[in-house]
Amino acid sequence: MAQPQPTLGVAVIGYAFMGKAHSQAWRNVGAFFDVPAVEQKVLVGRHPEEVAEAAARYGWAESATDWRAVVARDDVHIVDICAPGWLHAEIAVAALEAGKHVLVEKPLANTLPESERMAQAARAARARGIASMVGFNYRRVPALAYARQLIAAGRIGTVRQVRASYLQDWLADENAPMTWRLRKETAGSGALGDIASHAIDQVQYLTGDTVTEASGRLHTFTAQRPGPDGPEDVTVDDAAWATLSLASGAVASVEVSRAATGRKNSLRIEAYGSRGAIAFDLERLGELEFLDATAPAEEQGFRRIVVTEPGHPYAGAWWPQGHMIGWEHTFTHQIRDFLTAIRDGTAPSPSFDEGLQVQRVLAAIEESAAAKSITVQV
Repeated sequence: MAQPQPTLGVAVIGYAFMGKAHSQAWRNVGAFFDVPAVEQKVLVGRHPEEVAEAAARYGWAESATDWRAVVARDDVHIVDICAPGWLHAEIAVAALEAGKHVLVEKPLANTLPESERMAQAARAARARGIASMVGFNYRRVPALAYARQLIAAGRIGTVRQVRASYLQDWLADENAPMTWRLRKETAGSGALGDIASHAIDQVQYLTGDTVTEASGRLHTFTAQRPGPDGPEDVTVDDAAWATLSLASGAVASVEVSRAATGRKNSLRIEAYGSRGAIAFDLERLGELEFLDATAPAEEQGFRRIVVTEPGHPYAGAWWPQGHMIGWEHTFTHQIRDFLTAIRDGTAPSPSFDEGLQVQRVLAAIEESAAAKSITVQV
C-alpha cells in the first residue's frame, strides 16, 4: 500500500498583482487537479497591515514581513517568489540553499549575472532533489500548449518565421504616474523584460528552437512622469523591437509596447511553416487559428479552433466543451505542473536554465539597441 505523501507547506513572497494571481492558483489547484496536498502557510510582504489583510482575503494561514525567517521555517517546503525582479536572485538562491522548492515569476532576474547565479544554484539544488521553475504562465494557455503540439507533430511543416507582439496601453497616457516598473534600478528594463520576455519564451517554446542572434531597438516615448516628489526621469524603455535568428534557420520578429493605445493585453503570435500556419491572440484566449496548406487551394483558409475539448491540454479538468476558462487559470495550470514534477521527481519546465536563455536574448537585444541595432550573438 502506497504511503500517503506529506502536505507541502507553501509561502508566497509578494502580495500585489502576481501575489494575488498565484494565491488564487494555490487555493484552487487541488480542487481541479490530482496533485500533492498543499497548505497555504504564509504570505510575505513589506507592509504588515496590508499583507495581513491580503493573507486573510486570499486564504493564507498567516502573514509575515521577513522573508529570510520564512525561508528558514521547517514547515515551508515551497517558496513562490512574486516580488519585483531586483529581489529574485537573493531570495531564490537563499531558498534553494535552504532546501526549498522554488517557483519564481519571470523574468528570472533583472541582470544576466544574477540570472547566471540563480541557474547555478538551481543546478546544485536539483542534484539534491530540489525543484525550481520560472513562471512563464502563457505556456499554460491551453491554446498555446495545443499549438506547440501541432507544431511538434509537423502539422505546419518546417517553421520558417514567427511573429510575436505583446502590446499594452497602460503607459499611453503621458501623465500616468511613476512606478517601480519605470526605474532601472528596480525593474531592470521596461517593456523588454516585462513583456518581451513572454514573447521570446513563446518563440522558443512553440518551435522547440533556440535563439542564436538578435538585433534590436528600444524606445522611451515619455521621458518623465509624475513622481511622489515631482517629475521623475523614466530610466527604462516603453517599447522594444527585435529580429531574432533561430538555430534551425527560422527567423522571428518581436514587437512589444506598454504605450500601444487601445491594446489592453494583446499577446499575438503567428507561426508560418512549409505546410501550414497557426495564429493566436491572448485577448481571445480560448481560440487558436490553424491553416492546413496541404488541403486543396479551394478549401484553404484559417479555421477557428475552440480549445475547450477534453483532449486539449488542461481543458479536461474544467468545464464542458465550449465553456471558456480565463487568464487566471494559467497560473493554476502552472502550479499543477510544478507540483506534479515535485511528486514525480522530474525536472519542471521552464527551468532556471531556460529562464537564463531568455535573459541572454534580452541582454543581446539591449546590447544591440545600444549599438545602433547591430546583430549580437546570444
